This record gives sequence, C-alpha cells and structure tokens, in this order.
Amino acid sequence: GYECRQIFELLEKNEVCTAEELRNAAQNGDLGEFWFLKDVKRDGPNCLEGFLFPDTYEFYQGMQASSAINKFLENFHDRITAEMLEKADERGMTMQEVVTVASMIEKEAANDDERAMIAAVIYNRIEAGMPLQIDSTIMYVLPEHKDVLTVEDTKIDSPYNTYQNKGLPPTPIANPGLASIKAALSPASTQALYYALDAESGTHKFFTNYGEFQAFVAKQSYSQ
Repeated sequence: GYECRQIFELLEKNEVCTAEELRNAAQNGDLGEFWFLKDVKRDGPNCLEGFLFPDTYEFYQGMQASSAINKFLENFHDRITAEMLEKADERGMTMQEVVTVASMIEKEAANDDERAMIAAVIYNRIEAGMPLQIDSTIMYVLPEHKDVLTVEDTKIDSPYNTYQNKGLPPTPIANPGLASIKAALSPASTQALYYALDAESGTHKFFTNYGEFQAFVAKQSYSQ
C-alpha cells in the first residue's frame, strides 16, 4: 500500500540511493522491457505507481537507482500468472487498469475478506454510471494525509477526484499487493453499490440500498 514516494523515501533512509535518484530513474532511467509498462507514460517521478511490488527485498547500499527499481519490476513480472492475464483479458482491462483498481482496494480494505467485495462495488458503480466516490483517490493528491475528508476536499479540481469524475482515476494511487490484484480480477458476486466503515469494528459494511447506507452512516461517529 505504499506510494512510490514513500518507497523512495524508505530506500533513501536506508542509504540504498537517494529519493531524487530514484525519481529520476523512474522517469528517465534505463529500465527493462516490461510488457506491463507499455501503457504507462513515463511523464513524472511517480509514473511507476502500482508496479513497485511490495515484498521483502535485499538491496545494496549505494546501488544504482535503476537497478533498485528493476528489482521491484522484475518481481511484479514474476507474480503475474497466465491465469491472471486471462482474467484481465476477459474483463477487457489493461494491466494498468487492473493495478489501478487493485490500488484502491489496497487503500480501502480493512482486511483480506473485504477485498473482493470492494472490487465488486467499484465495478458495480462504474457499470451503473455512478462516480466511485473513493476517498483514498483524493487523499493521494492532497499535500498532507488526512484520516477523514472535508466536504471542500471532495470538490477539488483533480482527475483523481472520484467524487467529481466518473470512472477510474488516471493511474494507480499506491502499490498493491497480490491479494488486492487478485481481488481486482475476481470480484465478489454481489449487487452492492455502497460501503461504509463501522467505526466500532474497524471493518466495512456493504449495502445495495442507499437509504440503508445513509442510515448506517448517520449512526457512525467518524473522527474529523
């Protein structure tokens, strides 16, 4: 669930290479010819968002930034199976679209049991022509992280504002793990269109009916 910038900061903290070197390598460096990057525009320091696979790695201090990034990309390549590609093809999705959905699942799910349900809500809302209204996509572009969005935040002018724009955000918003990628490819079978956090349990409740969803939210005490 880390964003590229957080991964780069962590590598710098451990003296692998500087965050600036990593940002430059991501955008301009000599990376391997990975098929899953063919739809990715290398137009910014976070252009590889979604593809730096989260795992346990061994890095050398002072190693070349492009070599460090290639480690993540090679691992992503190794984790994607033929069956997963087949499922993406069946859904008519590019791998970047799959990873974009997976990144939202990664940021939203409280546990593994919820991942496929959140995937289903995302697809159900897109099919119904509804905006996704996923808070974490807005949080991705805010200068400082917030636990709860304000009404003003939901009105910001950004392609990542899924309250104002329908469909997927333009890129992934984090680097998802395998469980979220699998959920994006195999959503639950449900008509649910809404979910909300149960503040007491820390997990989400899912709803097909807006009235029930609203009634549940009204009973919650979310920190401001």
